Amino acid sequence: RRWLRQHECVEKLNMHAILSASSGQEQLLTELLVTYAKIPVLIGELISVEIWKHKIFPVLCRLEDFKPRSTFPIYVVLHHEASIINLLETVFFHKEICESAEDSILDLIDYCHRKLTLLAARSTSGQTAVLVSPQELQKQAETMEFEISLKALSVLRFITDQLESLPLSALTRMLNTHNVPCLLVQLVEHCPWSCREAGKLRKFENGAWHVVPPEDQVKMTKLDGQVWLALLNLLLSPQCQRKYHFDGFNKSQLLKLRTFLTDVLIDQLPNLMELQRFLSHLAVTEPAPPKKDLVLEQVPIIWDYVLKKNAGKWEAIAKHQVKHVFSPSEEELKLQARRWAQTYSMDMMEALAPGKRRCRVCGAEAAKRCSRCRNEWYCTR
Repeated sequence: RRWLRQHECVEKLNMHAILSASSGQEQLLTELLVTYAKIPVLIGELISVEIWKHKIFPVLCRLEDFKPRSTFPIYVVLHHEASIINLLETVFFHKEICESAEDSILDLIDYCHRKLTLLAARSTSGQTAVLVSPQELQKQAETMEFEISLKALSVLRFITDQLESLPLSALTRMLNTHNVPCLLVQLVEHCPWSCREAGKLRKFENGAWHVVPPEDQVKMTKLDGQVWLALLNLLLSPQCQRKYHFDGFNKSQLLKLRTFLTDVLIDQLPNLMELQRFLSHLAVTEPAPPKKDLVLEQVPIIWDYVLKKNAGKWEAIAKHQVKHVFSPSEEELKLQARRWAQTYSMDMMEALAPGKRRCRVCGAEAAKRCSRCRNEWYCTR
């Protein structure tokens, strides 16, 4: 299947990006993604899978003849979204990647806003919206949706790092259309990656929930930092201050942040002192409303294009996929499993890892790997 081959390529690219970033050698990958204009392609693929989850999958699960022998093919589609957003999170740190997104950055901003809205809804209701029906996939899908939303938070923060490079419409969309600052206030206030169970504080970090010891409970996590850095970028930028409407509601929401700006927090991220001063000034002043200039605003096109193109066809598409995609024979399932095993093999990961392998003993370039531990390399036996 062509789509499965494409998914394998995305998965390998994702692994390569992680390995490159961990070794500080991601420059080649970012240059290739920019040169071949692949960022808009990845964003388009990301939104297509999101629409599939919302439009096709619920219909597919209601079909009486949908009795899959294995849920593996469905899991692959669900996992595809996680792979792409993880890849984007890894590379969007670089300015040139953000710029290469061009007009599709608007679609990515909308995508991040949808995910952060789900995250905020989870924190207030105490649960995640359930998007899937097969019982064995439900728990996996909930966990995956939560982790995808956290990745979207990181991507949005990296976008706010490059405000000067963004199209004017992107800024308008974040500040006025979606009111991202107030959404971020909701995340600070409810902190969906933190919860209390049986009297113990648990936080989600590095892909898992951990019990936090008492001495670390006031320590800022990476996710907390992403929210505060995005707020700093959006509220302290002169360009944003001119465009954002500090009306009564927005002002009251932003002033809630003062409660959380403790000395302990500011010691961990000193830049927050500037935000504290800004909020103190905001509390006693009435900022002028933004000028209402006549501006031709760009709008995202990928989401609307996919919806309009397939309007009224969702059930037909679901029936086609049940017959041709999600009901593979036993032989086809074995072939897919073998291909995935090859994708995640140690040899494949070593091939994707940047840099040359070095001998454990002398440091020379190595070609032989220890057959027992499969970790160490040697230049000779």
